[in-house]
Parts: sequence; C-alpha cells; structure tokens
Amino acid sequence: MQARATELRKGMVLIKDNDLQQITDYSHATPGNLRAVIQVKTRSLNSGVTKSFRPAAGDMFEVAYLDKKPCQYLYQEANGHYVYMDQETFDQFFIPKEQAEEKMSLVKESQVIDVTFHEETPISIDLPTTVTLEVVWAEMAVKGNTATNVKKEAKVETGRMVKVPLHIKEGERIVINTDTGEFQKRAQD
Repeated sequence: MQARATELRKGMVLIKDNDLQQITDYSHATPGNLRAVIQVKTRSLNSGVTKSFRPAAGDMFEVAYLDKKPCQYLYQEANGHYVYMDQETFDQFFIPKEQAEEKMSLVKESQVIDVTFHEETPISIDLPTTVTLEVVWAEMAVKGNTATNVKKEAKVETGRMVKVPLHIKEGERIVINTDTGEFQKRAQD
C-alpha cells in the first residue's frame, strides 16, 4: 500500500531501504506563506536504529501490511531466543533475544500475548497496558524511613527488578505499567 508523506502517522510501519521502519514521531508544519515542512523520525524494527528525515509533501512511501495474532509464550531457549506458539495454527516460532528482551521481562511462561507479523515473519510483541505479577523478593523497609515517595527494590516472578513503595511485601501481587516498567498499584485479588 502506498501513502503520501502528508498521510503518514505516528505508529505506521514503512518499508524503506529494504527495512521495516516504524514512525516514532511525525510533524507537519506550514509556516505562513512558505511550503510545508514534514519531519519524520523512524526506528528500525530489525536493528533498532533511529533515523530522521524530511520528505517532500508529494513523496510516496510503501506502508507495510502487519498482522497481529494471539500467541502463547512457551519458553526461552539456551541461546536466548523466545519461543512462542500461534494460538490458531499451533505453529511454533521464535523471536531473537535482542528484539524482545526488554518487554519479555514482564511476561510469564504460558501467557498469551499479541505478536505482530510481517509476511509470516514475527517482528515484535505487544503487551497489554498493565500486567499483574507476584513479588518474590522485597527489601526490608527501614523503620522511620517514611518520607513521601520512598521506594525499595522488589523482584517479581519473571525476574525483573521493580521499585515499589515500602508497604509492599513478598507474596503480594502488584500491577506494573508495561510502557514504563514502573509499579502502579497493589493488585485487587
């Protein structure tokens, strides 16, 4: 599918320079009587490299067709790759560690998440806005340390370290924002 530079939007994935590049920032300004200035920032979905460019208003770009499928996370291989199973076809596939490591620290084994595909090739994982995980270890709170917004280290069941308020203890379930990786609240079970 083709799109003009003026039709591009943040979040779109372009096929540019034989690479899949997701638009991370887009601005279109028309200052007074001057011609339009379009500024586009992209991030390569394969290498993670960010680029910035200024296309002309009439430039055409190839927009990638992406497909999202619910997939179950099975396990992590010895080489670090994450193995998933398509919930519809039961086919198994992997995503390299470098491509998904940051997000996978919030995913439990056997959890179902959305995986984005381009031409049958998995390119990224999409997590829900928040996840609920159990605290398996937490630092001891120091008596008298009650200043506002004091946080301590805690380890959740996936192995990720998270800063939590002093009142959180081992065995409690907490809600974590997947965009920031930060504690949001105690889970209401």
